[in-house]
Amino acid sequence: MPFYERGNVRIRYEEAGRGFPLLLVPGGGLNSRVSNWPNAVFNSMEIFKEEFRCITMDQRNANGGDSTGPIPTSDPWGAFAEDQLGLMDHLGIKQFLFMGYCIGGCFALKLMELAPERVIAGVLVQTVGHHPEHPDYMYNSGRDVWAPEFLPKQPDANMGQVERYLYDLYRVRPEFVYSVSKDFARACQTPILVLPDETPAHPLVSSVEVASLCPNAEITVFPWREPPELKARTIARVRKFLREHRR
Repeated sequence: MPFYERGNVRIRYEEAGRGFPLLLVPGGGLNSRVSNWPNAVFNSMEIFKEEFRCITMDQRNANGGDSTGPIPTSDPWGAFAEDQLGLMDHLGIKQFLFMGYCIGGCFALKLMELAPERVIAGVLVQTVGHHPEHPDYMYNSGRDVWAPEFLPKQPDANMGQVERYLYDLYRVRPEFVYSVSKDFARACQTPILVLPDETPAHPLVSSVEVASLCPNAEITVFPWREPPELKARTIARVRKFLREHRR
């Protein structure tokens, strides 16, 4: 169970396989952690380790994970990106592919904004985004699901800090994918493959907007999880996309 440390941030990570680096972020919202992979829609750590150096991590302060750090007082999406880029620096990796599930879609675009020279290409699986019929779904999930488990273990944190944190995550940009603006998406040149979903947390409209706005984005069919043959073809398309962009 290796760790990367930077100041008062401590990140737990795992690696599997060899080849071009592929940073994989599991779903789970603010509880994105390594132990979520067996329940993912498909387990990328297992599927792609035969031909890529797969790296994954517990995100900072995910309940059930082992990564810790302060609640950011500003720019929480940037703080997550610093954790992820810091881990790549720790591992001596300059350029890498990225695949993010759920909240990982927001992470992907933030990384592309902050470090476009490092993220070669990205896959967004069931990305979190603003749902017009459930506009506060992610904020409420953080307040009602994540915070009650997180706060009792953090004597230096309080609900006021949490509410400010959630506001900065989900209400500063109450549209699109929260972490970046639509103007950035229109200018983003990074190749992107989008695997859409339709739930209150993973609105179809957000996936379609990413694919529509980002000049080098493409999108799979929807739905793609069933039947099994279609899901297998979708995974094969992800593999082809990753192979085409590795260096």
